[in-house]
Amino acid sequence: MIRQGKGKTPRRPPPKKPSSNQKDPVGVYCRVRPLSAEDEGCCIEVISSTTIQLHAPEGFKTNRNGEYKETQYTFKKVFGVSVSQMELFEHVARPLVNDLIRGKNGLLFMYGVTGSGKTYSMTGSPGQGGLLPHSLNLIFNSIGPYQARRYVFKTDDKNGMEVQSEVDALLERQRRDNNLSAPKATSSRQKLDPEIADMIKPEDTYKAEGVDEDSSYSVFISYIEIYNNYIYDLLEETQEDAIKPKPPQSKILREDHNHNMYVAGCMEVEVKSAEEAFQVFWRGQKKRKVANTRLNRESSRSHSVFIIKLAQAPLDADGNNILQDKNQVNVSQLCLVDLAGSERTGRTGAEGTRIREAGNINQSLLNLRTCIEILRENQMCGTNRMVPYRDSKVTHLFKNYFDGEGKVRMVVCVNPKADEYEETLLVMRFAEMTQEVEVASPMDRPICGFTPGRRHRNKAFKDELALKLEERGGPIDNDFTSAINPLVCSLPPLPSCELTDPHDDITLPRLIDALQNRHMVRQMMIEEYNKAANMMKSMLQELDNNLISKDNFIHEQNSKLAEKDQIIQTNKAEMERLEKKTKMQEHKIDILQKTTKIYEDDKRSLHHELETRENRLQKELSEKRLMEQRMHGVVSDTQTKWEKECERRVNAMKLEMQNKLWVKDEKLKQLKAIVTEGKTPGRPNPPPRQTQPQRPSREERLPAKRSASPSPTPTTTPVRPLHRRSRSTGGEKWVDHKPTSSLDLGTVLQPVIPNAIQVSAPNEKALSKCDKYVLTHQEMASDGEIQTKLIKGDVIKTRGGGQAVQFTDIETLKQELTTATRHKRKSSEGTPAKGDHSDGAWTDVETRCSMAVEMKAGSNMGPGYEHHGITKRRKP
Repeated sequence: MIRQGKGKTPRRPPPKKPSSNQKDPVGVYCRVRPLSAEDEGCCIEVISSTTIQLHAPEGFKTNRNGEYKETQYTFKKVFGVSVSQMELFEHVARPLVNDLIRGKNGLLFMYGVTGSGKTYSMTGSPGQGGLLPHSLNLIFNSIGPYQARRYVFKTDDKNGMEVQSEVDALLERQRRDNNLSAPKATSSRQKLDPEIADMIKPEDTYKAEGVDEDSSYSVFISYIEIYNNYIYDLLEETQEDAIKPKPPQSKILREDHNHNMYVAGCMEVEVKSAEEAFQVFWRGQKKRKVANTRLNRESSRSHSVFIIKLAQAPLDADGNNILQDKNQVNVSQLCLVDLAGSERTGRTGAEGTRIREAGNINQSLLNLRTCIEILRENQMCGTNRMVPYRDSKVTHLFKNYFDGEGKVRMVVCVNPKADEYEETLLVMRFAEMTQEVEVASPMDRPICGFTPGRRHRNKAFKDELALKLEERGGPIDNDFTSAINPLVCSLPPLPSCELTDPHDDITLPRLIDALQNRHMVRQMMIEEYNKAANMMKSMLQELDNNLISKDNFIHEQNSKLAEKDQIIQTNKAEMERLEKKTKMQEHKIDILQKTTKIYEDDKRSLHHELETRENRLQKELSEKRLMEQRMHGVVSDTQTKWEKECERRVNAMKLEMQNKLWVKDEKLKQLKAIVTEGKTPGRPNPPPRQTQPQRPSREERLPAKRSASPSPTPTTTPVRPLHRRSRSTGGEKWVDHKPTSSLDLGTVLQPVIPNAIQVSAPNEKALSKCDKYVLTHQEMASDGEIQTKLIKGDVIKTRGGGQAVQFTDIETLKQELTTATRHKRKSSEGTPAKGDHSDGAWTDVETRCSMAVEMKAGSNMGPGYEHHGITKRRKP
């Protein structure tokens, strides 16, 4: 069994496209609201009738480098603070009303931040009506004489319009008047609300151009609001229940058979005058959502849309009745939109419900901006991105206008207050982007095939007929029988019809003859009248044929003129495009010239700076060469000077050292002679002095090895000094550091360290093998003797892998003599006088043999020693 495939849903036919390739840009106008008394700063300046300039307020940086930037924006027309409502209407709304009467659609919406004057521009104030009341006045002043009776045009609830006969319209009127549940239309003669009485001025007699006199018109209005992205009907009358009120029901958007969007179930009221229309509007205006915010006392919380529908249908061939053909009914509409202002909750102080309302308002405006941006991108870049109309009810409702179903105009209302600078800047950028969007021009309505001027000819015929009847003394009536009754009354009078005798045979036959004669005369008059009427009709038909031929000729000429006008318009559009392109190129050329000038100035300044730096560099190089030459001379002079000085010092040092060596040699010879003299036998020693014990001489205190020759044994036996045993002996392994400059004192007791590695300079290899460290250090004591210090420490391994020594103890080894000898010993028997010390200072043993040991700081080999033979200062 073969299963049948599912039938596919038929594809919806694409929306109709306008046949005309001509496109019009979206007209954007700007209106500046006057500053209030408490406002101080102003950020907007009107430069010309089409240009405004924005000034950044103090403290607001518009550039990354911190500079203040002034931006200019161009509009189709700029309206300053002194422009009246009438002047705004003449430039903005009047062309849209003219197109409405010609059968074309139009869209006008007000855009701006909260408190910028949008509602005032649209509605107005007492004594100063806005765009909406002026538009109503113009419509009814233009179509007033050609309006059809009420209910002749009837809506079909599918965005269409039907035509009823006069009888059906009368029945519909009676039914609605008797139906109490249906809302009654406001009578045009009803007294206006005093609050809006000054906004409508019936005495305004301005009219639109291009009104078709051969058509009948009827106006229908509807008023909706878009609140939190839901559509509500402001003209819908609901039964008020004080106990349990019902919330208003939201409406939905639908698409008609022409793919135009409309609000399903929205109430459309037929009005016959501007006063009646504005009264209906004001009734819905009172239901609109408004709230008090920090920036606006009556801030609109919803987008309001006031729709004016104009239905028109041609008259029949006689010009007397409306043609009963639905296809010949043309419906055009004008949408006046008052968008709610964008706002920041931080500045308006909104809370709770107001925050939600502000979020929905800003989101819908963002969707509108997104749709405009994508339309602009598709037109300028040739892309085919889908425009997200359905993301918001505002854009979804008016998507047909952007697809070419009518003209689009926008009035940008701005507040020049300095606090509104950031929001105004965003509004200006959106307006600038919107001007670059082009909308296809709507198609002209088809021309009816009936003869033009039918209404005028019908009226002229009726007026002529009434005039003829009036001349003949007859009543002015539209009935043909009543028109010929005066002629019948002009016949001879009837004979007397009084019967006095029942057998009278004369009166009745005479009356019958008279009536027959009158009937014959009347028939003859009717025939003559019919002949005259037929002749008149033939003449009229002949005139009509002539007029038709002339009208056809005029129509052909008009079509040719229209073609010529179209060619002219095309050429004008091309010229405007080329002029715009030329201006743009000139602007680019100016920018390039300015940029080139800036670059040339920079080039000259850089070239000048380069030359300056080159001159400075050359000057510095010359100064450097001079300085080098001068320094070379100074260095050579200094080198020569120091060479001579060093040579002089070396010679002086050599001479001094030679003298010292000679003196030492002489002293040693004298010392040798003294020692040798002391060993000579038979020479008695001089008796000691009995006064006080003498300090032993240096020869006696120094060990034997200090002398160049072996010293004899002294006559007196000195007490052997006691030496303390060193504490360095132990089981650890030691590094015994003895510098090469250490002296061997020849003492009996010497520090002996077992398991020690003797080094003259510490090194890493020796320290890594041992645990202890000892340094033998010799220095001069306070009594002039040489004492030895053993500086001990522990070898510690460092974190970097090396070794370090931490000193822990110092042992001092000192040699002392128990007997005190005399302080000096004479070198010979013949001692010079007491006051003569010329040779005694050099021959004194203490002076000759005194040695000083000092440590040299900063040596690379660790603690080192230098020995200097210095002359000890004698005590007084």
